[in-house]
Amino acid sequence: MSETELLLKGYGLTTAEIFYRMPDYKNVLNTFVWQEYDLAPDHPKLFEFIEFWQDSIEGPLHSVRFTHRKMIRPGEWRNVVGEFTYH
Repeated sequence: MSETELLLKGYGLTTAEIFYRMPDYKNVLNTFVWQEYDLAPDHPKLFEFIEFWQDSIEGPLHSVRFTHRKMIRPGEWRNVVGEFTYH
C-alpha cells in the first residue's frame, strides 16, 4: 500500500529510538532509530520488530522510546487581522 492509503486507514508514523548494549562491550550503549507506519495504540509492527531484535540480534536491548503521530489532521490556521512594522 502507498503511504497515503495507510494514513487513510488510520495508520500513523511511529518513530522508535532503541538503546542497546554493544555485544562485546556490555557497558557501552548505542542507539538505533526505527521508523514505520503503524497502528496505535497496539503498535503491532513495532513490537514485531522488537521481537525480531531479541531473537536475531546479539546486542541486548536496554530501553525503547517511541512516539506516534497521525499525519492527516486539520492544519493549524491563525487569522491575522493586522500587521505592525518596526523601523
